[in-house]
Formats: sequence, C-alpha cells, structure tokens
Amino acid sequence: MKKGLGASYWKLWSATAISNLGDGVSMVAYPWLASAVTRSPLLIAAAGFASRLPWLIFTLHAGVITDRFDRRKLIVGMDFLRGILTVFVGVIVLFNKDSLPSLNDLATITDLETNWLLYSILLITAFLFGLAEVLRDNSAQTLMPSVVDKENLEKANSRMWSAESLTNSFIGPPLGSLLIGIAIFLPFFFDALSFFIAVALIASLAGSFRPIESDKPREKINFKVEIREGYEWLWAHPLLRPMAIILGCMNGLGTMVGAVFILFAQEVLHTSVFIFAILGTAGAVGGTIGGIFAPKISAKLGSGPSLWLALASAPIGNLIIGLTSSWHVVWVVTAFETFVAVLWNTITVSLRQSIIPTHLLGRVNSVYRFFAWGSIPIGMFVGGGMVWFMTHFVSRESALRSPYLTAVVLGLILLALAVPRLTTARIDCARATAQK
Repeated sequence: MKKGLGASYWKLWSATAISNLGDGVSMVAYPWLASAVTRSPLLIAAAGFASRLPWLIFTLHAGVITDRFDRRKLIVGMDFLRGILTVFVGVIVLFNKDSLPSLNDLATITDLETNWLLYSILLITAFLFGLAEVLRDNSAQTLMPSVVDKENLEKANSRMWSAESLTNSFIGPPLGSLLIGIAIFLPFFFDALSFFIAVALIASLAGSFRPIESDKPREKINFKVEIREGYEWLWAHPLLRPMAIILGCMNGLGTMVGAVFILFAQEVLHTSVFIFAILGTAGAVGGTIGGIFAPKISAKLGSGPSLWLALASAPIGNLIIGLTSSWHVVWVVTAFETFVAVLWNTITVSLRQSIIPTHLLGRVNSVYRFFAWGSIPIGMFVGGGMVWFMTHFVSRESALRSPYLTAVVLGLILLALAVPRLTTARIDCARATAQK
C-alpha cells in the first residue's frame, strides 16, 4: 500500500510541469508562426486539423498498444520523438526567419501570400506530433493508477492539473512571448529541451508499469479483436458511454470556436504578441484554482451539478466572447471556463481510472477518448470552414465572430440533453458497482 502520493508521483508531477512549461511557450510560438506563414482561416484551421486528426484515426490503436507494453517506456519514447520533431521545426524556422513578416504587423495584414514551404512543414510535423501525443497521453492517464492509490486519485489528478495550468498557461505564454520577441525560433528549442528533461524524469520512475496481463505470453496483436473488447466494455456502461459522447460534443464546439482564434485575437481583439501571451495566463489562473478546489467543490455541490456547471459555462462564455472586442473580457471568461474544465476533468478522469479494470484501462480509455477527442479535428475543420464561407457574405470581423454565436445555440441544446444523464446518483452508482 502506497503512503501519501509518494516519490514516483512527484517525479511524474515534475515531468508534467516541465513539459507543460515548454508547451506553454509553444502555445504562443506556433499560432503566431502559423499566422506569419498564412492569413487564410481555412489553412490555419487545417494546421490545427492535422495536429488533432490522430485523435480520430489512431486513438483506438493507441489503447491496444497501451495495454500491451510498459506505459512508462511508451511515454519516454513519445516525448523523445516530440522533442526531436520540435528541434526540427526550430531549425527550419531559424533558416527561414528572414522571409517572415514582423509579428507585430500581422493584425493589419490580411492578404499575406502563403509561404507554402513552411506551411507544408508545419502541416506534416503537426500530424506526426499528434500521433506521438495520442499514444503518450493515453499512456500517461493509464499510468496514474500505478503511481497512487485509488483513494488519492482525485487529489493526485487535481494537483497535476494545477501544475499543468501554472506552467502551461501562466508561466509559459509570457516566457514564450519574451523568447519569440528575441527570435522567432527560440521558443521551439526551449520546448524541445523541456521534452528531454521530462524524458529523463519519467525514465527514472521505479517499479513496473506494464499491464497485469502483459506478464502472460503474448500472442500477436489483433487490433480488431482487442479494440472491440474496449469498445464493448465502454458501450455497455450506462454512464461512461453518454459521458464520452457529451464530452465529444463539448470538445467539438470548443475547437469550432478556437480553430482560428489567433486571427480573432489579432483582428478583433487587436492583441500584440505580449497581450496574446497575457490572454494565455487566464487558463493558468482558472486551471490552478480549479485544481486546488475541484475536489472540495465536487464534494460540496455533488458530482452531477459540478458537471452541469461546466456544461452551462460554455454557451454563456461563447455568447460573451462572440459579442465583445475587449481582450480583458475574454481573459475573464477564459479563466472561468478553464476553472470549470478542470472541475470536469477531475471528476471524470478520476472516475474512469477507478472503475475501469486495469487490464482494459488503456483500451477503454482510448475508446472514451476516441468519442471525446475525435470530434476535435472535425470542430477545427467546421470552424475554419465557417469563417472562410462567411467572409463571402459578411465582413471579416463578423465572420470571425460567427463560430461563437453558432456555438451558443448548440451548447444550450447539449446542456438540455446532458443534464438528465449526468447525475450524482449515477456517478455514485458507477463507483459502487465497480467496487463489488
């Protein structure tokens, strides 16, 4: 029996914090680089689509791999690959820096000719990066139950997300704006370094991180059969099935409005690189507070009402953002939405980790994420396509606002359908049934 969270947890926590610091830096660097390469909302959304497409086409296979191999080694391998890819992007940007426009002039540029060489490289590396991310993230979520006891999962996950929010959204973006202000290629080398440090920390974790059944003689992987096992378990579950579909709808709407957020921030909110980084800190503030207080709020309100709060905040927030031109207002809305997103994650991820059998955790988790995250590239495509289409009929500013206003209506419909299916009684029943 593990006591407290333990040394292995804090190594995992440190690796997550460091790699998310690099992600926070790249959170500023990648959108601004993309917007300096092309001003087309469709092409910018396509780059996001490429990075998220693996969640649709590879997630189920990643779950099978996660249940077959040492999850620690999978994380190490994927983070190392992501580090190498990031170094490659940094080198390419370094050698092409003189062909890019000044970043602070982008808000006034709408007819920039697309740099097809750089854009193609961004598209390909985004897809490869996404493939590695899918396997890495699925492995990481299934690793946690091997590091801490079930009764500590909510506390461990909430502290992890607080660290992620602090480094990814509070420290990382301002640091990214500072680095990109010095040289556009610097953030990518910083991000790569963070991956390599995380690799060293994860590799040093003591213990076995192989699924229970992997100690038996292994037959050749039959992806079709093993994916079906995970799918059938999830689809038969009366709570996780609707929860996955509801989260998929939420994520689809979220990426629909965020597909061309960099253009919305530049042309509607009139942000500079630094102000864009400040916008990124909203996620840190909301996420950190959510990570600290999520277990207490869940206990006070109940799991069901806590999830309803997350669902209701999305259409309200989209309405406010869709009508404002103030980045300050967007900052406040984003902080609150991130707060309730962490509340949602703390409840739902801990629930999955505690009720899914260990030998099926990778596959069931991947099927869940297929429904929950597979909608993200679709949302990207719809959002970018909507803005591109609307520019033929309304002003560019109105076109950039249109995804937010559309998401308000769809979000309210989703809320009405989801509330009866996500109740505290159903969640408590699922936990009790798993313990029998």
